[in-house]
Amino acid sequence: MSHDPLFCPLRLGQLHLNNRIVMPPMTRSRASQPGDVANAMMATYYAQRAEAGLIISEGTQIDPLGKGYAWTPGIYSPEQVAGWRQVTDAVHGKGGVMFAQLWHVGRVTHPDNIGGAQPISASAIPAAGVKVFVDNGSDAPGFVESALPRAMTQDDIDAVVGQFRQGARNAMLAGFDGIELHAANGYLINQFLDSESNDRTDGYGGSLENRLRFLKEVTEAVCAEIGADRVGVRLAPLTTLNGTVDADPQTTYLAAATLLGELNVSYLHIAEADWEDAPLMPVDFKQGLRAAFPNTLIYAGKYDGARARAAIHEGWADMIGFGRPFVANPDLPTRLRHGYPWTPHDPATLFGGAEQGLTDYPVYGSQAEPQPA
Repeated sequence: MSHDPLFCPLRLGQLHLNNRIVMPPMTRSRASQPGDVANAMMATYYAQRAEAGLIISEGTQIDPLGKGYAWTPGIYSPEQVAGWRQVTDAVHGKGGVMFAQLWHVGRVTHPDNIGGAQPISASAIPAAGVKVFVDNGSDAPGFVESALPRAMTQDDIDAVVGQFRQGARNAMLAGFDGIELHAANGYLINQFLDSESNDRTDGYGGSLENRLRFLKEVTEAVCAEIGADRVGVRLAPLTTLNGTVDADPQTTYLAAATLLGELNVSYLHIAEADWEDAPLMPVDFKQGLRAAFPNTLIYAGKYDGARARAAIHEGWADMIGFGRPFVANPDLPTRLRHGYPWTPHDPATLFGGAEQGLTDYPVYGSQAEPQPA
């Protein structure tokens, strides 16, 4: 099946990828406590899925103030770097390639998750109705409404740019092959980018050029630290997750793609809206992104094998991310290659817990998996 577009090799910067299948970032909330440290259980989970052409880690916070949810891993302490080294060693031992997704959630958090501090954002605009998972150590863990943020000062902005730079450096120390900036799904970079979450009147708000400035400065910082060929960026043009909305997403995100192309980042990762009645991303928008961005384009959002192959064949995608299917199918590339059925995931075990729902899903054909009649 060498003609299968999903299994054609690809160069990503200086890296050689065996196929076009991406395991995208998925929050699983199983970092060791205290300290939000990646652990051996997570190493097993990712290594089981190392057959993917590229694995992108779950979002990992670059600073304690950047944490949005209980039990997510960080990458700012020596213990966290050592924890992630367990993971990357395990993935590389299976021949895999792995990037770290670096995030700062901005306003999508609560003081219980950030040591009692007030969240920060582009503007003092709440993420209305958005709930986050907290564990304050005294009450039972559960969901609470995100808190009102304060608008970031110039000193705050400079500090966070530095934290992203340090996060990229730490990712290299932890053995990752590169990093992905999380500029999607309503988190901090996205809060600067989208018009309805940014009412600033300084150089970071108002015009499109100004709203792109924070993305530009963060991207420049991490590229200067580790090289543009080891940097990807995730964008979500049409999602309204966590309350971020843009008045003219096609104009905004084509400009963002053009900027990131000029900075020569290795890839652009487009998260399509994937809920049941989500808006479809028009093909002309995808073709516009292809024209604007010269390097690798990854798409993710409810793809199956047929849709993935068509996207690559049509030329507007180079790689395809399969999110929830990778949760329950550690051997997903093998299943895609041979047309084997996919195991459904258990929603109750997505976030938090231990091995159940993380490392205990079987590969196809094993005694643990029911066989089709």
